[in-house]
Order: sequence, then C-alpha cells, then structure tokens
Amino acid sequence: MATPAFKRVLLKLSGEALMGPLEHGTDPDRVRTIAASVHDVSARGVEIAMVVGAGNIYRGLAGAAEGMDRATADYMGMLATVLNALTLQDALERLGAHTRVLSAIEVTEVAEPYIRRRAIRHLEKGRVVIFAAGTGNPFFTTDTAAALRALEIHAEAILMAKHGVEGVYDADPSQVPEARFLPEITHMEAIEKGLRVMDSTALSLCMDNALPIHVFNMADERNIDRIVSGERVGTIVRTNA
Repeated sequence: MATPAFKRVLLKLSGEALMGPLEHGTDPDRVRTIAASVHDVSARGVEIAMVVGAGNIYRGLAGAAEGMDRATADYMGMLATVLNALTLQDALERLGAHTRVLSAIEVTEVAEPYIRRRAIRHLEKGRVVIFAAGTGNPFFTTDTAAALRALEIHAEAILMAKHGVEGVYDADPSQVPEARFLPEITHMEAIEKGLRVMDSTALSLCMDNALPIHVFNMADERNIDRIVSGERVGTIVRTNA
C-alpha cells in the first residue's frame, strides 16, 4: 500500500451524499459505505476531519425563499447538520473508529463545543473529527465552514465530495450534455466563471491561503483512498494550476 500523500485532510460531504437512492432523508447503506471509506483512510494513519451539510434534511435558503427569516432558517439548517454528524459518528464507531463531534452551536449533551486546539489534539490522537453546525453563524454555508475549519486545523487539502459528477465542468453537465470536464483549474477561475465547486466565500478563503481542493465523485467509495494515495482523481482546484 502506497505511503499516504497527505497527513491531514478535511472531507466535505453534502447532505445529499447521505441520501443514496432516496429523495430525502438518510440511507443507512450509503452512510455505512461512506463511514467505511473514512475509517479505512484513518486506519492508514491519515488524520481526517469532516464537515457535512444538511441538504437531505433541510435547506436554509429554501426556508428563506418561503418567507422565513434568513437567519432563523440558517440556524435550523445548522441544527440539521448536527443530526447528520451524529449519524456519521454512529456509523464510524460501529466500525471501531474513535470519533468526536465538535459543534459550533452548544449542544453539550451530544457533542463537544468547537475549540480549535481540542480539535487538533483529537486529530493527533487518531480520532475522526466531525465538525457540526457550520460556522455557528447565519449567512455562511457549510462550504465556508469546511474552508474555515480546514485552515484552522492546518489541513493540507479539502476533499470535496460531489453527488453524481466526477469533478468540475465548464457548465452544468445535467443541463449541458457537451459540458467539458476540467481536470485542473485555479480558485480564481472557479470564482470568475461561477463554477459550482464551493461558494465564493469558501473559494476566496482557500485561494487566499493556497489551500487545494480535490473535487471528486463520492459514488465510488474508493476515491477517497485514491486521493490520499496521491492518485489524480476528479478535479484539483489550486492557486496556480
């Protein structure tokens, strides 16, 4: 087995990644598959943290569009990410992994409060750390939370799992059949062209701090291990392509 190319990474999962074939909610088989992939990488000695969205349960923007106050809707979305974090924690621990959920919103009965130094210490001890509740602030997405947490814990890369696409394209492949796959682009190109990698705030954070993003298809459970092994998978977004 190849020596890992990274010592510490952050995996960003959308809530939709947990749905599997379902239209909403959580598919237990899909969660088990994701947990097994993460556990295998952790067992290789790679320190791995996770940020998960909540699109399978609740979308703050959808609530805001229906007339709800945006801040209230976003707080509801943050709480939904705690549910997904606990789901992943349970699946990982059933496989024998040691985990910690750290929440940006205080829910002390089920998760530790987010403290940067504590998160780093958990990683150093080989625990899988799951960051919940986004940044703890409304108007910021879980993409931005992923970029922020990755920088705070000194992750070497963000692994950006996508649902149903192999990486980044120059147009939406679901709407433009001739969309061209892009194996490598810069953060600035992604921002200027409005490519759906991460939101612009998250991309700007990564660009300003030269943090690479590996965008890949989560449907193939081997992809995380391949990226950690140094293989070219999906699209790499970096400061200088």
